[in-house]
Amino acid sequence: MKKILIIEDNSDIREGTAEILELSGYQVLKAVNGKTGVDLALSQRPDLILCDIMMPELDGYGVLYLLSKSPDSSAIPFIFLTAKAERLDLRKGMEMGADDYLTKPFDGMELLHAIECRLQKQEKLASYYSRSLFNLETLASGHLRGTAELKALIAGRKIRQIKKKQVLYYEGDEPQGIYLVLEGGIKTFKLTEDGRELMTGLYKPEDYVGINGLLVADVQAETAQALEDSAVCLLPKEMIMNLLTRYPDISQQFLKILANDIREKEDQLLQFAYQSVRKRMSQVLLRLQTQFAPAEEFNISRDELAAMAGMATETVSRTLTDFKDEGLIGRQGSGIRILDGARLQKMKN
Repeated sequence: MKKILIIEDNSDIREGTAEILELSGYQVLKAVNGKTGVDLALSQRPDLILCDIMMPELDGYGVLYLLSKSPDSSAIPFIFLTAKAERLDLRKGMEMGADDYLTKPFDGMELLHAIECRLQKQEKLASYYSRSLFNLETLASGHLRGTAELKALIAGRKIRQIKKKQVLYYEGDEPQGIYLVLEGGIKTFKLTEDGRELMTGLYKPEDYVGINGLLVADVQAETAQALEDSAVCLLPKEMIMNLLTRYPDISQQFLKILANDIREKEDQLLQFAYQSVRKRMSQVLLRLQTQFAPAEEFNISRDELAAMAGMATETVSRTLTDFKDEGLIGRQGSGIRILDGARLQKMKN
């Protein structure tokens, strides 16, 4: 029997929600304010938390903040219950790590659907840990204790679901840690003075996002945004820095990742400076094919291609049409399939 914690100061909403959940076979815990809710979450370890935003003593943001700081509660799925007037403030909660929200008033089917989907996704994404842990073991090669600590670090962290176009962090933000991509895709980009977007990185499952900001700068040098519905795990700054200090081999591996990232950005700048439009586009397409492998087709918008290749959207459209007419690629909507990778690789400048 799954255990659900409801933190809600309105007695009608709290009791009505509890009744629906109990009739559906859930075990229900109830808290009348945020402080009591935090105490119950830490002592009872529920499978999911429903939490109002505006409450006495401690509001929903405070509840989420405190629970995210505790290893015993940071991985519990968290759904905000919010009034319509509060929806403008919801980005704050989602960026803090909330998994979803329900707008009051909601009906029983909305409630049960949100809970069932969140619990199912939590179970599904747990399977991604095995692959991620393999990468972490590689980082800790030669240090059995380091391997064990890295395993505990990721296994104890919360899987964060992010929607397409949702921002992980903005350029200028203080780094909170390193994000490990578990599902979907993340892009990083900078905005030019005239407002155009220049994509600086593309990250797939098992990649780390934000190493540059954590190890090199005091602030994030670029913005990170979801290319599609994705799942990530935040490895906090304090934990990562502690491990890097204690295990030099792990530091070396992270520095290799950072060096490769810098090298890719240098190659990108050289392409912008010296390569023709056709050559740049061919390189971008081949890079995307590698990123999205083993899938034969990948989906990406013209604007995103323009940001990656450093060209106008209209130029992207013309170049893709030429490539299609020449039999280099296949296109259907935003889907692209590489038909002749060898010719793309040999594209003259």
